[in-house]
Amino acid sequence: MHRNAARALPDGVEGLVADRNDGEAVAQALSGRRFDAVFDIVYDWERGTSGAQVESTALACGGVGRYVFMSSVAAYGSGLDREEGLPLASDDFPDAYCRNKAMSERALFRLHRDRGLPVVTLRPPYVYGPENPFYREAFFWDRLRDGRAIVLPGSGERLMQFVYVHDLVRGCMAALDAPGAAGEAFNIGGERAVTQAELVEALGRSAGVKPRLVHVERTLIEAAGGNPMGDPMYFGVYFDLPPITEVMGKAERILGLVPTPFDEGLRETYEWYMEHGTRREPDYTFEDALMSRM
Repeated sequence: MHRNAARALPDGVEGLVADRNDGEAVAQALSGRRFDAVFDIVYDWERGTSGAQVESTALACGGVGRYVFMSSVAAYGSGLDREEGLPLASDDFPDAYCRNKAMSERALFRLHRDRGLPVVTLRPPYVYGPENPFYREAFFWDRLRDGRAIVLPGSGERLMQFVYVHDLVRGCMAALDAPGAAGEAFNIGGERAVTQAELVEALGRSAGVKPRLVHVERTLIEAAGGNPMGDPMYFGVYFDLPPITEVMGKAERILGLVPTPFDEGLRETYEWYMEHGTRREPDYTFEDALMSRM
């Protein structure tokens, strides 16, 4: 189910057209159908997708066999080493994405408790891998291949945690029928967080290039207009945000999911990018200006 009526889908795949934020349209599109499984992976980045809208979608699905909801590490709101049983972001949390993901999970688990909805929620951190639509891994590889120095915000010690896209898909599939999965939330990703400096070093190893790092204080980046969410970029899209990290282990115990080693996943992603990726032509003006001030 999606919004683009003209979108071409693979043979054997039926497209249902509805705006998932429109409860009435969703109910009409799903009327009279029953699903063995639903993967709810859609979030409206322009308007947000609220807990009430997610709840209405789940209700419209009727007696679904398994409802797998793609949440996020952001559902915790903030903090390091978050475990699945800890409280999620409050209903008045200032960041809309964090708030909506947390409220969506609470709504789904209420349906599990009150109506027996067989829901599983997954909380991935940063997703990386082939076909990444965000300018993240490729942001660094383009610069490393051009012999560029990399701007490292502050001390470079800010923590980040990742999940390989193939592992996330395997987790989605395991959530369909793993005994004991229904009614549970899962942190799903790499075993440990890495610092921003460690990230760049790992990206360099995958490309066979030793990175040159230039530390630039965040106060200077902010004063110059640097945007962690987009242009002018200085460290990949969304890659310089306050850290939220997770404790892993539950997904391995219940879903049988063993994470791909970070270096292995990055190497496979780099090979895909070299063979299939589309290189951008970066504008280095902003980064040059930042580094010239150091």
